[in-house]
Amino acid sequence: MNIDRVVFLFAGTMISVGLVLSLYVSPYWLLLPGFVGLNMIQASLSGFCPLVIFLKKLGFTSGPAFK
Repeated sequence: MNIDRVVFLFAGTMISVGLVLSLYVSPYWLLLPGFVGLNMIQASLSGFCPLVIFLKKLGFTSGPAFK
């Protein structure tokens, strides 16, 4: 599994978790998917993603989006 797939998996999981928690715990959990969405926009414009740095240190291979 390359870095791109892990980033999308992580983002999708965080968005889903935030939405479920906002339904059952508190509406403030909507801040989590909002933050993830803003980070995805920032990463698409700049090419910088903090998760990618961490995944590279763990030994994941680069994909076409994050080199």
